[in-house]
Amino acid sequence: MSEHEQLEVVDLGAGHRYELLLDGERVGSADYRVSDGVMTIPHVETEPAHRGKDFAARLMASVLDDVRARQLTVQPTCSYAAAYMRRRPETHDLLAT
Repeated sequence: MSEHEQLEVVDLGAGHRYELLLDGERVGSADYRVSDGVMTIPHVETEPAHRGKDFAARLMASVLDDVRARQLTVQPTCSYAAAYMRRRPETHDLLAT
């Protein structure tokens, strides 16, 4: 990614999906659903052409920032989301019990 490219995370809300945009183009997404104060994340992906650029990690960081701001907890059923949180102790307080 060059210094002129811009990443943005957008919550589609009704679409139950966060999208990671690079200069307005979707390069990744995270599906979710919220019930009883718990956000379940069943799927996180990066477009094949953009894998290996740390985009999924940036997406997860933004998703978890939003979870914290909304005072929710997380149930990461996606293997990537679960591994991301497992490797970052600072996110463990967001895990649903």
